[in-house]
Amino acid sequence: MKPTPYLFFNGKARKAIAAYADIFDVPIPEMMTMAAAPPDMEVPEDRKAWVMHCQLPIGDGSIMISDDVMANSPAMDGCSVMVELPTAAEAKAIFDRLADGGEVRMPWEPTFWAAGFGTLTDRFGIRWMVGTSETPA
Repeated sequence: MKPTPYLFFNGKARKAIAAYADIFDVPIPEMMTMAAAPPDMEVPEDRKAWVMHCQLPIGDGSIMISDDVMANSPAMDGCSVMVELPTAAEAKAIFDRLADGGEVRMPWEPTFWAAGFGTLTDRFGIRWMVGTSETPA
C-alpha cells in the first residue's frame, strides 16, 4: 500500500500542475477536465475547463490534483506533503522553488536528523515539508 495525497484547488489546479511539473522536472501529465463529467453533475459552463483529475508522478510516488467543482475547498490545515530528496543541495533547490511566492514556515536549515529540512506553504496554499536523506554533518 502506498498512500497518495490528493490536493484540491479552487480553479488553480492547472497552474499548480504546471508549476509542480517544472519544479520537480517531470512532464505535465494528461488531465481529465470537468467537461468530461456526466450531465447530472451540472458543471457550470465557466468551470468545464477546470481539472477533474490529474496524477503527477514525483520520484517513486505521485500526487493527485483536482479543482473543486464547487470552488469551496478549504485551506489546507493540519497536513503537509512531505518530500525527501537524496542530497541537501537537491532538497534545498526544491524548497526554494516551492517557497517562491509562498510563505516559509520553518526556514531551510540543518537539523539533528538531516543535513537540511524546512517547511512552507506554497503560492497555491499547499503545505510542504522538504528534507533530505543526507545525514547531518
